[in-house]
Amino acid sequence: MPDPIRHLQLYLALVPVFFVVDLLWLGVIAVDFYQAQIGHLLSPQVDWAAAVAFYLLFIGGIQYFGVRPGLASGRIGDAAVNGGLFGFFTYITYELTNRATLPAWPLTMVFIDTAWGVLLSAVVASIGCWIGLRMRLGPTAAEATGQGRH
Repeated sequence: MPDPIRHLQLYLALVPVFFVVDLLWLGVIAVDFYQAQIGHLLSPQVDWAAAVAFYLLFIGGIQYFGVRPGLASGRIGDAAVNGGLFGFFTYITYELTNRATLPAWPLTMVFIDTAWGVLLSAVVASIGCWIGLRMRLGPTAAEATGQGRH
């Protein structure tokens, strides 16, 4: 039976993991890339309410669609694949919508940002699965080997 308190604790552990990884990319590694590609579209001030809402929802998506399958199988690789797919479909949807509706949305942005979404989501899902398995949220040894089934 799922333990909602421990899953909430796992979610809360994912929040700083996500922020560290994403802010390293946005604030250090790719800051010049985004400025060069879409600087003319960026607001001088961040809408923090929207940003926080996005991050909290997106992290929940990584936990549900990425971490959860990894915990169910007991394999971090499953979390990485499912997290990466979640990142791919969410980021490519955003990027292609922008490409379709905003004049001159750079094709380079579509590819680089989508690749980042895949990597970010796969890494966070993998770390989340690793944490969850340490919290004993994965299958028992009997369930993992099929012996716990009736």
